Amino acid sequence: MPLSCGIVGLPNVGKSTIFNALTRSAQALAANYPFATIDPNVGEVAVPDPRLAVLQRLVDAKRIVPATVRFVDIAGLVRGASSGEGLGNAFLSHIRETDAIAMVVRCFESDDVTHVEGGPDPKRDCEIVAIELALADLGTMRKRIAKLEREVRAAPAMRAQFEAAQRLTDALEEGRPARSFDPGSLEAHVARESFLLTAKPMLYVANVDEPQITQPGPFVAAVREIARSEGGLAIVLSGKIEAELAGLSEDEAAEFRREVGIERSGLDDLAAAAYDLLGLMTFLTAGEKEARAWPIPKGTKAPQAAGTIHSDLERGFIRAEIISYDDYVEYQTTEALRAAGRLRSEGREYVMQEGDVVNFRFNV
Repeated sequence: MPLSCGIVGLPNVGKSTIFNALTRSAQALAANYPFATIDPNVGEVAVPDPRLAVLQRLVDAKRIVPATVRFVDIAGLVRGASSGEGLGNAFLSHIRETDAIAMVVRCFESDDVTHVEGGPDPKRDCEIVAIELALADLGTMRKRIAKLEREVRAAPAMRAQFEAAQRLTDALEEGRPARSFDPGSLEAHVARESFLLTAKPMLYVANVDEPQITQPGPFVAAVREIARSEGGLAIVLSGKIEAELAGLSEDEAAEFRREVGIERSGLDDLAAAAYDLLGLMTFLTAGEKEARAWPIPKGTKAPQAAGTIHSDLERGFIRAEIISYDDYVEYQTTEALRAAGRLRSEGREYVMQEGDVVNFRFNV
């Protein structure tokens, strides 16, 4: 299954509006009442990549195929979700099935859109979500520790895992998410094995009104500070404006962005940030048929990258002919690249790099 990013937050913060704009659809019900979304909506979103247009021109490709990232619009969370309030366990199970989280935080006042806590307060709203995720994880870890206690009595070698689980539980009780541990630590390993919600990487999305597009207010500053304190990232966009832009032609959207002072779509920033959050990178292929971006996990070796195109390429892998994108732009033709020694031949142990333009050689 492709990696996915879950869109979460309190009810009525703009999750479904943003999802609909992202996917250029109306499949998610956007309504002014809690739990308008019950079953999660899923959509594939193109990741903006200006390199594809350049490659298309260089090779005269018929079309462009961008990489995509999968977004899942999940029902709003309320206080007590970890103990079954609202959609409770269903909400948490939907998050558990995703690989990363984009938390939408409402950063605007409106008499027309109710707020389940009375009014927006980004610090409080983020804490509500964080606490509910941590409480759900604590329930998971207490069961895991009870199991590990029994296993340690039979197999003393399991003690290290047991102690790591205890440290993980202590951190959750202190309000620290599982993702705060080093990714290579035993605690992080136990968290992944336990499918902890707070182990998932988190991106914050500050949903603003039109005036704050060019002049973000204190609500946005609060969201940015929360992200900074976690070593994370905050994206600022207006779900309402992006929804309007999604219904326009490219020329109309460009004119509208100029009018409201937006240099580029906030949704493009969100898609690119989610792509990076999921640990993905891109290699490129270019030919007469298409210029295409292929998403792979960072650290992928050449044969496995070939397998993303077709399993036959991985099974019959011989070598990868690699050109860096910057070299392709400079030399423009395969002949010039070869003459300059810029076309490399790499074997099975080659680790793919961002922006590699590749031709895989393989046995049929």
